[in-house]
Amino acid sequence: MSSRRPKLIATDLDGTIVPHVNPISKRTITAFNRAHDLGVEIFFVTGRPPRWMGEITETFSMGSAICCNGGIIYDLRNEKVLEKFPIPEKDLVNAVNELRRVVPTVTFAVETEDRFHREKAYVPKWDIGQDNIGVQSIEDIFDKEILKILARVDESLMSADELLAIAQPLLDGVLTVTHSAGSASLLEMSAVGISKGETLAKMAARMGIDAKDSVSFGDNPNDFSMFEWCARSYAMEDGHPEGRKYAKFVAPPCDEDGVAQIIEELLDLPA
Repeated sequence: MSSRRPKLIATDLDGTIVPHVNPISKRTITAFNRAHDLGVEIFFVTGRPPRWMGEITETFSMGSAICCNGGIIYDLRNEKVLEKFPIPEKDLVNAVNELRRVVPTVTFAVETEDRFHREKAYVPKWDIGQDNIGVQSIEDIFDKEILKILARVDESLMSADELLAIAQPLLDGVLTVTHSAGSASLLEMSAVGISKGETLAKMAARMGIDAKDSVSFGDNPNDFSMFEWCARSYAMEDGHPEGRKYAKFVAPPCDEDGVAQIIEELLDLPA
């Protein structure tokens, strides 16, 4: 475990540095700006699609973004997709058929580079704007570049953790399956080998930065792959209870500027 200042800081957004109610705090903004000024590479690593990154672009004038749980590498400053990792059509078909077989009431939606497409039976919780396109069957758009597929069931039937426990072994070798849903019974699935951690590792390697010089923060299962890769990883105290099994440390809650507190300490270490 390094006792030196990190060369890379990767953070999840919602529930980690973005509170569920309030805006990003001034303390958090100051901590990231100071890290950047000291030469630390900053990565905002999220399940969000690029079209939801406006808040981050407006708040931070630096850093890189990994969106759709590793499915997209995004240039924040120029608001441009740099690289994407779509799901092969055969894997989409296989996954949908298998999940429908085991969980008949499941409904689906997908993320492309700039749109959210959903089956009409899939009721979105967040994305209800013009980018939201209803389709009769999700298979109708499998000819597009799909970067993330979402599967949802009614919360009264099972939790997100219970749905994940069904889907992960069922789709092993077909898709990467995770969730960040909190109270919603919602899975997020990417191509095999694509996750926050995998894409972060790719980007770090291109910069010549090792895992031992990297720090990550997160609060939900879609962050666990980052925890496993980074030598110093922090699960949010108020995040998913399984986070402590994957992360090396625990950060104070998001509402207490937990990430900023840790970054302030890390930046005081020798370079």
